[in-house]
Amino acid sequence: MSHHSHGSEPLVRLPDGTVKQVSPLTGTVVWTVPGRGRRPIATRQDARVRLEPDEAGRLCSFCEERYLDTPPEKARLVLADDGPRVVEHVPAPALFDTVAELRRVPNLYEILSVEYWRANHGYTPPPDVLARATAYTADPVGRAHVLDMLGRRAADTGLATVWATEPEVERLSQAVDLFAGSHDVVVARRHVVEGARYLDELAAAGTLTPDEHERYLAFTVDAMRSLYASQPSARYVAVFQNWLRPAGASFDHLHKQLVAIDEYGPQTERELARLAVEPDVYTTAILDHAAAHKLVVAENAHAVAVAGVGHRYPALEVYSCSDRHLPWDHSAAELRGFSDLLHALHAATGSDVPTNEEWHYRPPAAVEPMPWHVVLKWRVSTLAGFEGGTKINVNTIDPFTLRDRTVAALQRLRDAGKVARMALGDECSHELGVLRYAD
Repeated sequence: MSHHSHGSEPLVRLPDGTVKQVSPLTGTVVWTVPGRGRRPIATRQDARVRLEPDEAGRLCSFCEERYLDTPPEKARLVLADDGPRVVEHVPAPALFDTVAELRRVPNLYEILSVEYWRANHGYTPPPDVLARATAYTADPVGRAHVLDMLGRRAADTGLATVWATEPEVERLSQAVDLFAGSHDVVVARRHVVEGARYLDELAAAGTLTPDEHERYLAFTVDAMRSLYASQPSARYVAVFQNWLRPAGASFDHLHKQLVAIDEYGPQTERELARLAVEPDVYTTAILDHAAAHKLVVAENAHAVAVAGVGHRYPALEVYSCSDRHLPWDHSAAELRGFSDLLHALHAATGSDVPTNEEWHYRPPAAVEPMPWHVVLKWRVSTLAGFEGGTKINVNTIDPFTLRDRTVAALQRLRDAGKVARMALGDECSHELGVLRYAD
């Protein structure tokens, strides 16, 4: 019996317990065989490494005592007496005058460089960016910082010898590219949790408080809007979070990345084409299907979380119930509701599990309606020859098991006051048509 013999049903459990899935959006085929879903998924080190008392703030280039190890920051969020506030473009001598709860810094190793936008789209840094680069490098501390960053990039791209022979004025002529880039990183303050005694006590998204996570999410949304405004040729800003090295992270330090690109990408293109003929597909094929199969994990007034169907890895999905498509058009209450569910899923997953957090939303120039949603994938298996040869992916945890496992963890977290109040599992309404994006 082939997977196609089940007709249009995307989720089928066979008599022996095997679960076969087909993604309603991508057509990805996934099988889960019995007996694999209860195995441990954490990747904690066997030998724990103790932390010295003064190490916690300088473990990697993203840490709070190493602000000069990243390119000149674009913005930071600080906690003041009158509440959180955002400070933009802090000059180098003032970097350590405040403690940044969140920082937005350029990625030193961009996916699409400033030269890409310059050569392919005729991009010219605007006057305010040129003025900012000039002011930053006019100060000796700022100039040394910029030269250090440019030198590191030259060394890592094999140009250290050429760099060393250039006069300083020539080196500084490249400085503006550190200020004009459109690949940013949003970095959280802590590398390890407060009071950590061991290196593996990492500060993950789920170890934040709900308030801290809401600030993290809102700060990232503001960065998205800023990148669209600063790069006129950007058609889409990809937002993602890689947690732990097996999931692609360079540092085991909590951060998100935002990358402006000049096309939508094939996945978004396929979804827009589907939406053009079936605008309510997210409602009927995903949320209503999840409700019918009791795959809803959690919900509140503004968002719904479900166990995803048809993913190569176990995946949890959060959908905004707003009629607004762009994250920055959401109200404060809608952002908080979305953040609370995403934070809770991270907390239930645990900080020892490698994950990818992928954001999806309607590109600003697209006309098709699309709800803002985030997919949280557990990177707990490795694709191998079977998947490559057959295009059938073996996922060790089926959606039913994922739902039960996550709901049980969320109930413990809610009882302990570690996550916001929300309906869980069987407490959820399981109503049909809860998404309003296509209204």
